[in-house]
Amino acid sequence: MSTLGSASRNPDLTHPALRTGIALAVTVALFYALCTLVWLAAPGPFVGFMNSLFHGMNFSPLLRPASFSWGGFIEALLVMSVWAFFAGAFFGWVRQRLGA
Repeated sequence: MSTLGSASRNPDLTHPALRTGIALAVTVALFYALCTLVWLAAPGPFVGFMNSLFHGMNFSPLLRPASFSWGGFIEALLVMSVWAFFAGAFFGWVRQRLGA
């Protein structure tokens, strides 16, 4: 039985499109936090990886002496998570409208 079918029959469950949004928001928040931890632990290798990942773009200017800001981290985490929630919910809504 599909999860969409059971969710549409049970009004107590969250709407499938909202569940998709929540899943994406949680995933983005988790991976952003992990990415930040890697950057804090090894900024040099991390920038080297980013340079390779983005086809040789130079991210070295981002390595400037600045202390870690919890406020900046939380703000970015929230903005990215809210954006991911809306993108995921919209994706779930479109998917449902297309009959997938």
